[in-house]
Amino acid sequence: MTTTAAMRKLIVVVLDGLRYDAARKYLGYMEHLAEKGEVSCYQVRSELPSLSRPLYEVLLTGTPAYRNGITANHIVRLSQEKSVFHLASEANLTTAAAAYHWVSELYNKAPFNPLTDRHQHDESRPVQHGTFYFEDHYPDSHLFADAEYLRTVHDPDFLYIHSMNIDDIGHKFGGESKEYEASVRAVDGILAALVPMWMAQGYRVIVTSDHGMNAAGQHGGTAASERLVPLYMNGEPLGTQADEQVFPQLGIARFMCECLGIAPSEAMALSIESEFLYRVGTAGKAEGIR
Repeated sequence: MTTTAAMRKLIVVVLDGLRYDAARKYLGYMEHLAEKGEVSCYQVRSELPSLSRPLYEVLLTGTPAYRNGITANHIVRLSQEKSVFHLASEANLTTAAAAYHWVSELYNKAPFNPLTDRHQHDESRPVQHGTFYFEDHYPDSHLFADAEYLRTVHDPDFLYIHSMNIDDIGHKFGGESKEYEASVRAVDGILAALVPMWMAQGYRVIVTSDHGMNAAGQHGGTAASERLVPLYMNGEPLGTQADEQVFPQLGIARFMCECLGIAPSEAMALSIESEFLYRVGTAGKAEGIR
């Protein structure tokens, strides 16, 4: 496969259910890095419907629901699109994921059997090394320990970490509750222990979300609380970080490919939103925007 740039190892953290305003208020360590210029932070508008499984597919394939067919959470089947996992493994890169079992159902095997599919190691699959959990309250502390095991043992070029605790608490107590705030603050503490180590070891790190959460503990619709999410990243910035600048979520898959130095899928390359994000990123590099 033709590469687009020099390959660099990439870690993507998806904090399920994290709304943009909560990230900017409660992710104290990540905001410290942004304040000191070590990372950039952007506002991203999620695709619709602002539901988990459809947006996992958006994040990893750069395709909208009307095209990919993953239109609701109850659609249980393998993706029919080329994901970043597919493209990376085809480019002879090593892939790994510590994630909710829906990620396995999209890219490795469906339906998920919790008795046999929790740990998966098969280099012929898109997610070559996977540890998948199947309860929404599975502790984030355990999840990130799973991810670190995969990182240190299998040395993946692309590591995908997907956390559910913020989403779980948001559904139970609402996206403006003290419990939701506490769950965001808790994962910030975990990131504070891991992100500086990852960055020191030369990883490109992206921290983002699939969707937000409204005060009633719901998402799926068009409200800003349900659609606006953060994107933190180290390395070359995409452009201005002004709060009014909103980036399209459809472009993130192509951006992941650029970080890994691999060519995007045809669908990613044809996406208007992907092209917009790519051009902004290219302009940011050319102009030296910080």
